[in-house]
Amino acid sequence: MKTTKLMQHSAVLAVTLATALGASAAGNGKADALFPPLAPLPPVPVPKDNPQTPEKIALGKQLYWDARLSGDGSMPCVSCHLPALGWGDGGQISRGYPGTKHWRNSQTILNSAYYNKLFWEGNVTSLEAQAPAAAEGAVAGNGDSSVMEMRLRFLPEYVESFRKVFGSEWPRINDAWRAIASYQRTVVSDGSKVPFDRFAKGDKKALSEAQQRGLAIFNGKAGCIQCHNGPLASDQKFHNLGLPDFEGFKTDPLYQVTHRWEHYQKGVSEPKYRGADMDYGLYFQTKNSKDIGKFRTPSLREVKYTGPYMHNGVFTTLEQVVDFYDAGGSAAPHKSELLKPLGLTAQEKADLVAFLDALSMTEPLIHDEPKLPGAYQPLPAPVK
Repeated sequence: MKTTKLMQHSAVLAVTLATALGASAAGNGKADALFPPLAPLPPVPVPKDNPQTPEKIALGKQLYWDARLSGDGSMPCVSCHLPALGWGDGGQISRGYPGTKHWRNSQTILNSAYYNKLFWEGNVTSLEAQAPAAAEGAVAGNGDSSVMEMRLRFLPEYVESFRKVFGSEWPRINDAWRAIASYQRTVVSDGSKVPFDRFAKGDKKALSEAQQRGLAIFNGKAGCIQCHNGPLASDQKFHNLGLPDFEGFKTDPLYQVTHRWEHYQKGVSEPKYRGADMDYGLYFQTKNSKDIGKFRTPSLREVKYTGPYMHNGVFTTLEQVVDFYDAGGSAAPHKSELLKPLGLTAQEKADLVAFLDALSMTEPLIHDEPKLPGAYQPLPAPVK
């Protein structure tokens, strides 16, 4: 489902939402006219060429947990996206493949099914493309596709599962990514447990008075709705916030190795590679200087469980995030014009944080670890 369809879904719910909110909580009116309103999530979008089936989802869950889909057999998807840590890894910067360090925060996969741009610089556009990009990334999974595929073929349980799900004689690595994508489409918010969603559907008691005040601030004085809008609470666009740098890039040699290597392999000019003074974000994709320091807007859904925040994990609490925006961000070239000092009071900040909590389920989404296939088995000798 494209962003336009999410916006259409927002429009359908807008009347119901406006009625639930009331005039005092609806913000300043201007924001509502310019941006899609927050709204409950629509059904999960599923591509026609990768339909959901229970068997495919179950296979994808196994593969998501299976370390054999990585370079040295130690880095399954779940190693950086753990259910108990908000489906991220809980660290400022992702852990990285053994012997390396990563260079960005591990984004949660919660509700990633709704994104049309994945990763912080939006360099893939589907979950089917996201899975191999992570599993094969040099500072992530560092797996070789042909080796990982061959491993699956020496596991009889997987051979049988792939045959049932995809009709192939042997497991194929592209089908593994399709199965993982299908599983990730089940890692989504349960709207019945999200206070804001219940409130938007007419339950006026679902939000506390402080949370309702926070919603009004979100839509009005704070202007959060400018970027965090629609059912996903993200415009899926790219913005430069003038964030402070991650200090490790200045002091830790392994972080510096990764930082410079990423610049080099993304094809920036030699002076930028040699200097490697910052993470250029979207610029790595476009090579347009106006895109330096821009990163895709993350969803605010389940934000209660998914810190640290920002592409470099620079903030550990929502209070810090709100303080940063209240100050108008930091000075930086090409910083978004949307960021301006807000002048929020201490009470308004507290109310805003209270509302942000209401965009998360009242309990975290946890999936139990699946049973994985056992040891590799030798293949029978070919019949002569």
